[in-house]
Amino acid sequence: MLTKILITLLVIAGAMAYLRHGRKQQQQDTQRYEQAHGKVSGAKLSIYGVIALSLVATMAYWGWGWYQDNTVVNVTITSPVEGQSQTYQVRRKDIEMQRITTVDGIQIRLSNQERITISQVADSDGQ
Repeated sequence: MLTKILITLLVIAGAMAYLRHGRKQQQQDTQRYEQAHGKVSGAKLSIYGVIALSLVATMAYWGWGWYQDNTVVNVTITSPVEGQSQTYQVRRKDIEMQRITTVDGIQIRLSNQERITISQVADSDGQ
């Protein structure tokens, strides 16, 4: 047990010594590089640009997916046995294989015989 503690302390001391020396050396290297090549190079700016572009594209993709999932659609369930149809408003993310959940929170289980039709909700201005 004592050996494990001593080895752990040696590793911690070695890491601290390495980090102190590495930081000083890195700062000196950075200062030399900036003096020789200027503050910011074009390659560095292009890398930052690509990173920023990928972050914006990822956020747009996630935002579009969230928007599509929360779009309200009309779901018409037609029962061939009873011969009647009912229409419900449902978010797209709440449509599953054997069940739908309406905007009001009502869960409807579907049978294999029922036919569902999904359509867009008409706008409030009648279009």
